[in-house]
Amino acid sequence: MAELEAAERVVMRWDTTASAASSGGAGGAGDEQMLFDGDDRAEAERFLRAVDDLRRLAPAPAGSPRRASSVGGAAVQVAMARLEDEFRHVLAARALDLEIEALAGLSSLSMAGGDRRDSDATEAAAAAAAGDDDDSSSVSSSVGRRSSYRSLQSIREIDLFPADAISDLHAIASRMAAAGYGRECVQVYASVRKPAVDSALRRLGVEKLSIGDVQRLEWDALEAKIRRWIRAARAAVRGVFASERRLCFHIFHDLPLCNSTAATAAVTTHDAPFAEAVKGAALQLFGFAEAISIGRRSPEKLFKIIDLHDALSDLLPDISDIFAASKAAESIYVQAAEIRSRLADAVRGILSEFENAVLRDPCKTPVPGGTIHPLTRYVMNYSSLISDYKATLSELIISRPSASSRVAAESNEAAPSFPDLDLPDPDSQLPLAAHLVWIIVVLDHNLESKASLYKDAALSHLFLMNNVHYIVHKVKDSAELRGLIGDEYLKRLTGKFRHAATNYQRTAWLKILNCLRDEGLHVGGSFSSGISKSALRERFKAFNAAFEEAHRIQSAWYVPDTQLREELRISISEKLLPAYRSFLGRFRHHIESGRHPELYIKYSVEDLEISMADFFEGAPPLPHNRRRSHG
Repeated sequence: MAELEAAERVVMRWDTTASAASSGGAGGAGDEQMLFDGDDRAEAERFLRAVDDLRRLAPAPAGSPRRASSVGGAAVQVAMARLEDEFRHVLAARALDLEIEALAGLSSLSMAGGDRRDSDATEAAAAAAAGDDDDSSSVSSSVGRRSSYRSLQSIREIDLFPADAISDLHAIASRMAAAGYGRECVQVYASVRKPAVDSALRRLGVEKLSIGDVQRLEWDALEAKIRRWIRAARAAVRGVFASERRLCFHIFHDLPLCNSTAATAAVTTHDAPFAEAVKGAALQLFGFAEAISIGRRSPEKLFKIIDLHDALSDLLPDISDIFAASKAAESIYVQAAEIRSRLADAVRGILSEFENAVLRDPCKTPVPGGTIHPLTRYVMNYSSLISDYKATLSELIISRPSASSRVAAESNEAAPSFPDLDLPDPDSQLPLAAHLVWIIVVLDHNLESKASLYKDAALSHLFLMNNVHYIVHKVKDSAELRGLIGDEYLKRLTGKFRHAATNYQRTAWLKILNCLRDEGLHVGGSFSSGISKSALRERFKAFNAAFEEAHRIQSAWYVPDTQLREELRISISEKLLPAYRSFLGRFRHHIESGRHPELYIKYSVEDLEISMADFFEGAPPLPHNRRRSHG
């Protein structure tokens, strides 16, 4: 009994209730000396031995409430109250400052398979790089309170407390757990560490936004927040959460954190304090991604949602390592996995929406000059970006365009009949590739409708030529897009572009070239007969009028691609100039022998060649100082 009484005397000297009463109720643990402060640990060690003696000499009867022991019961309650205060004080006063700038550097970490090395080897390499062989090098001194870092696979664990503080916390927690006060210990831990975790996430830039708040944001603002969230999530998972879990392991590992007031109490693992400390912050963090995953789907969101999906996929193995093994915290991993799945669904849904939007883009007014339609630029730039995300999209897009897509296209009454498209065999083409081909087919289908808005058939063909040429150019410029589209379909597009160019030239220039034919110029219709000068004069006048009209109108038409514009001019010149030179050579003397030849021969071959430079510039032609050649 003497040994028990001695233990009670040691404990009762640190009675928190008595201390508060003696100071008029205005003091408390925050104003008094703490056992685990300072360098002199003799009193703290004596107190812990006294607590151990109380448990050994006056154990609580099995199955009875832990506070009901008739022998030493009061001292045990005093000891637990004191240890609870000490535990709270150490957690609050001895935490290391979190260097958020260094933690934010985790945002650049990738989780490549080759980086997931054995943790012991990683820590050894980190220690060697630091040039310190002391095993305690990861623990900072109290001076400056600067946290240190160690890499573990893709995770970077941070020392949140000095080693001596962790030792004290474990010593306190083990006594409280052994006395049946484990739940109280967990509650104290969570009450201090939860605000610390919340603060760390705020400093990383994680905002407290509800699902409604996120979904009400304008897309530009939301896009910026997604970029910040990805950086913050990497640092939060691989730094904050991983470090908090390690801290809980060091403090609570193998401790029976149960409440003995219940006869059938279930033992709480060391994961319980971890879950209570981080669960709210984790739910808030992943709630942002969840809001994006269930938000309105529109094409402009696709690539940021893929970024979000990829970031979450990158983090999931780490989230699994940190949360999935814990019964108390595994719901966080389950939530993250479900969000990733919903993001994947959103990606598939947005791609389908995009295809439908291309198909339904209304035919209102034709673009001036037959230039490239904004829809064509948008769709092809979008398609190029899709091909840039090939790695992810090839995994997410697992089905080819559905039959309902074809039916929807064919039901568009304003559009031309849908062309037959023999896609490659499913076994030889990725579903993503089939979707890209389908997008271009739908775009081409829509462009046919837009071409029909032009009253001038030649301009309609020029419009198709410009737009299909742009499509071909964009496909050829992107190795990824070309690889997905395939050379076979690219050849079809190239053929269509050339066909449109040929149709333009035939429609726009056949009438002009027909003016340079001999038919109808001979008296009596016979080539052996003489030339009808009146018919010849009318023929020259018809040519001049037709060419001047073409020059005036087609100079305002626009071929934006410099090379294509020049090739088109050359192609026309190769037909027009030799024909005009030949016609002029055969018949000019008939005109020049008559009166006022300048009224009929208004152009030299060189004049026509100079005028051709005005074509397809998208602006009215400037006046030229032409040499009015008649002699």
